[in-house]
Amino acid sequence: MMSNLTIALDIMGGDYGPRSSLPAAIEAVNSHDNITLILCGNETLIRTELEKLDALQHPRLQIKHCSEVVNNDDKPSTALRCKKDSSMRKALDLVKSGEAQACVSAGNTGALFAMAYCILKMLPGISRPALISSVPTEKPKPVYLLDLGANVTADPETLFDFAVMGSVVAEQSQGIENPTVGLLNIGAEDIKGHEDIKRASELFEQSNALNYIGYCEGTDIFKGKADVIVCDGFVGNIALKTCEGIAKMIIHKLNKTLKKSIFYRAAALLMFPVLKKLYKKMNPDQYNGASLVGLRGIVVKSHGNAKSPAFLAAINEAVREVEKQLPEKIAARFAALKGQQLALDNEENDPLCSPCNK
Repeated sequence: MMSNLTIALDIMGGDYGPRSSLPAAIEAVNSHDNITLILCGNETLIRTELEKLDALQHPRLQIKHCSEVVNNDDKPSTALRCKKDSSMRKALDLVKSGEAQACVSAGNTGALFAMAYCILKMLPGISRPALISSVPTEKPKPVYLLDLGANVTADPETLFDFAVMGSVVAEQSQGIENPTVGLLNIGAEDIKGHEDIKRASELFEQSNALNYIGYCEGTDIFKGKADVIVCDGFVGNIALKTCEGIAKMIIHKLNKTLKKSIFYRAAALLMFPVLKKLYKKMNPDQYNGASLVGLRGIVVKSHGNAKSPAFLAAINEAVREVEKQLPEKIAARFAALKGQQLALDNEENDPLCSPCNK
């Protein structure tokens, strides 16, 4: 375990803001004696809430005042160029300066992507970051699914980069040697899918860097057919949210059924250990925290509607990635794969990163 980890939190982001993020921050510092959290947001509001929670004087909770908030309906370009004193921006700036080793935010996904891309920059040899998260399967180990929404579309070369990054995450997070990789498609046959998917499959097959097993269908996600499943962000985001919706529906239906009669409630008491284990495995909150991989820094995106336990899971994910030194491991893999360090694009050449024109 590394010592003295520092993580910056976007306290104001998400549907619940400080009501979710601050209780999670307190729980995190109480359960990890080696982390310090920098709370980015409105100082007056944060102090008021911390006082209510009897944690205002906690030595490992530091406040970074920010005068602006990135709203859910802000355009990514506007948030990037014009909200430089926002809680999201300051949390990322702390990672860039080295004052923090990771950032966690439940805020606007598009804005977080744009800011992280322009502020932290990409690792050498990687063109686009990807959101990756684990999904439970029938097997003891989860499957890692990417991209989950950072890139609506992705060309074959970008999908290949996603596969390499996903493999590194699976290796580091689960200790899997030579993890299997699948490509999400509408069928397992070679003739299925559009041309970019077919071309990506060819790239995967030709590379010794991947343990590619072919196409995976949607049902294969939960079977654990592959350790890593790759897709573009449009498909991945829909797949992930469908998975979460199904899990929540099953939990809701089960709870409703068990409350229908005394007989069911008595049966539930007898089955409590089994039901508790099932709930723990299926509850989407424990899988909250998609990592924006490919950047020169650790950024974890929490669900916008995450409540305190889910936001805590995102903080814990950031801690694990810092301890595993995930960006360094991904950079080393690409350096070995491509045999050279590629120069980063200058931000002046990227219109997304240009200053605000107010």
